[in-house]
Amino acid sequence: MAISLERLRVLKLIQEGKITAEEGVELLELLDLQASGQAEKGKPETAASGGGGRGARWLCVRVTDTNSGKTRVNVRMPISVVKTGLKMGARFSPEVEGLDTNQLMDFIRSGETGKIVDLYDEVDGEHTEVFLE
Repeated sequence: MAISLERLRVLKLIQEGKITAEEGVELLELLDLQASGQAEKGKPETAASGGGGRGARWLCVRVTDTNSGKTRVNVRMPISVVKTGLKMGARFSPEVEGLDTNQLMDFIRSGETGKIVDLYDEVDGEHTEVFLE
């Protein structure tokens, strides 16, 4: 059921023009891999990689319009597809290109949960939160 909801979210992002159809296809393929258990093939299941336990299982990104209070973006990405998602993001977003993905993945693997980023952009009227749950 959770995979179906994630697929719907990807399709909604395409419909809203927030990602391209090509990006959506890549995300849908990753979700298919995750559903078949191949997303982390060859790696042991840990709490941080989505195998249960108390570690983080989702990377969440929420962008809220500070003027209206409406949510612009609300994405939950399974930890098992985060590394691939970051690589894809680096190709399409110059802001992500300079991000040290190894450092972020080390933090994710630590099993910690909670906010990673809590940013207010007064110019664009956005509140961006990135967190692990």
